Amino acid sequence: MGIERNATAPRLSNPKTTREVIARYDFDFRKRFGQNFLIDDSIIRRSLEAAQVSKQDVIFEIGPGIGTLTQYLSEAAHQVVSIEIDKKLIPILEETLQGYDNVSIINEDVLKVDLTALAAKYQAGRTVQTAFTLKIVANLPYYITTPILMNLFRKNVPAQSITVMVQKEVADRMCAKPGSKDYGSLSVAVQYYSAPRIVELVPPSSFMPQPKVTSAIVTMNLYEEPPVKAQDEVLFDAIVRAAFEQRRKTLVNALSSGAAVPFGKEQVTQVLSLLGLSPSIRGEKLSISDFVQLSDRLSEMKHTQSLL
Repeated sequence: MGIERNATAPRLSNPKTTREVIARYDFDFRKRFGQNFLIDDSIIRRSLEAAQVSKQDVIFEIGPGIGTLTQYLSEAAHQVVSIEIDKKLIPILEETLQGYDNVSIINEDVLKVDLTALAAKYQAGRTVQTAFTLKIVANLPYYITTPILMNLFRKNVPAQSITVMVQKEVADRMCAKPGSKDYGSLSVAVQYYSAPRIVELVPPSSFMPQPKVTSAIVTMNLYEEPPVKAQDEVLFDAIVRAAFEQRRKTLVNALSSGAAVPFGKEQVTQVLSLLGLSPSIRGEKLSISDFVQLSDRLSEMKHTQSLL
């Protein structure tokens, strides 16, 4: 099922076709954009399965590259909006997506795009009140993964799910549990807003050019409301960041020296005691629920002090 594919736009998952397109446009891969294009049909199909793309979906695709995954998304979804920062890729996309009439291309930094307004334009969201379901699909380079995800979370973009291709080490951090070496601020943020899971590992041979590391497909089903919600999410974020900026420090020392956390050692120690936590505990041992309770108690303390 899907729209009829234009025969003049061959599958880009064919390595030969990808090489021809790149050569024809004399395209230079740009390191600063972390460009590695998919050439593995089975991995592309697995990405679509992970995102559960259907004709009821509007897809926001971040980083379409030359349009390899976009072609498949177009055939499976109602509408695809592809956001690409590199202006040199736009003429290539206009060629490779010729005939894919349900694809719109935006040449912009996704961090500067009002995705909530864009969702409204396409009548897409995460609830039954909208005509279509919004899903986000992205191939994210290492350097920009965290800023993009945090932007999506904090601005409450009304998507039902986010499916990303990231480096395996980033995927491990996204899904890590308290007490593990990979557990950190990214783990807390991702799991505060969503239920993530690693769907499949992707070898370097699935890309052109080949990266030096293994990648992974991760899907995140977004919560309508976090299961445990902080009263002051700005303070919650600041506490989590401070807790992991200097992992080897105790939580008391990390928070009391954090510029964005306005509490001293005595106050942090007092709240930890109220929560039944040791003053020598490190941030990596706290669950998301622990961080929320810590944030809420400190927020209440701050409010009480402001009334005195």
